[in-house]
Amino acid sequence: MKIKQELLQHFRYLHENAEVSWQEVNTTHYLKDVLHELGYKVTTFDDCTGLYADLGQGHPIVAVRADIDALWQEVNGCFKANHSCGHDAHMSMVIGVAKCMQHENFKGTLRLIFQPAEEKGNGALKMIEKGVIQGVEYLYGIHLRPIQEIPLGVASPVIIHGAGQMIDGQVKGDDSHGARPHLTVNAIDAMTMINEQLNQIRIDPQIPHSIKMTYIRAGGDSRNIIPGNGQFGLDLRAQTNEAMEDLVQKFKQLIHGVRTTTGANIHYNVVTAMPAAVQNEQAIQFAHKGIAEVIGEQNIMPTLITSGGDDFHFYTIKNPELKATMIGLGCNLAPGLHHPNMSFNTDALEIGTNILTKTVLATLRAKQ
Repeated sequence: MKIKQELLQHFRYLHENAEVSWQEVNTTHYLKDVLHELGYKVTTFDDCTGLYADLGQGHPIVAVRADIDALWQEVNGCFKANHSCGHDAHMSMVIGVAKCMQHENFKGTLRLIFQPAEEKGNGALKMIEKGVIQGVEYLYGIHLRPIQEIPLGVASPVIIHGAGQMIDGQVKGDDSHGARPHLTVNAIDAMTMINEQLNQIRIDPQIPHSIKMTYIRAGGDSRNIIPGNGQFGLDLRAQTNEAMEDLVQKFKQLIHGVRTTTGANIHYNVVTAMPAAVQNEQAIQFAHKGIAEVIGEQNIMPTLITSGGDDFHFYTIKNPELKATMIGLGCNLAPGLHHPNMSFNTDALEIGTNILTKTVLATLRAKQ
């Protein structure tokens, strides 16, 4: 009962004091203080948020990663930092692991990684640059799952995320008088054409994928000015890295066609590109064992496939020798991830903490 109450206290604080990507300053301070009090050796960074904390010494080094940033979104009519992806829960569970592992005897090192900017898709790359997984043999993550995927009391030892990209685009030109449309290229026309043609992109229908415009901006308050400048954003998803390459190639062809047809000056850049999951059977088996010990073999979903993405997979893409998996945790989450009013059954906090702890112990003991 005590650990459940502590988990809820951490969760409520982190939820109520959410911070967006690369601005998780107070969150980092909070985590540092908590982990110091628990006796962990904490390392922070001068040029970015996030930290890692070690308990024990020597090899093997087994790590657990939690993402710490929130989304910026409209909640009940007001824009704010909001943990609608469950990162407040992930942090709380990994704090719970820190607490539980205090009382365990093991050889080796437990490393807890609290990573910034997952929502930007580049936080993991920064942590890799900082050397947080240098020498790490196994890495585990955990993520709350929507009720549409798995309910409370069920978990999966592996989430197979798809690849994801976010693209920012600009149409650059001159404004014109509303009575003289022939003197400019209407940025709205160009972006509308892009949006319409996105819906005509076709790749293998047996591979889940999508490409869609997620924001569009052009013009000001004057109704008699034709805007020559505009901005747009795209979200691309594909279940495999190869399908993502296909989508991107077709998008490039689309932009070339719109430039040719309209004469618009169109530029774009990839804001982030997250790879699809790389599976490791050894890590999956340890996670399977940890789940079975906590909620029973009958409550394991062997594989959870989702079109969502996570920069967690950069750790293995950049370090092929690393054995890693992300656990999917059922928690009756609704209406869905990234919904401004997302909620879940907080009983899952204790379940997730115990699963991660048992997974880490199974890994450490197998390596002794």
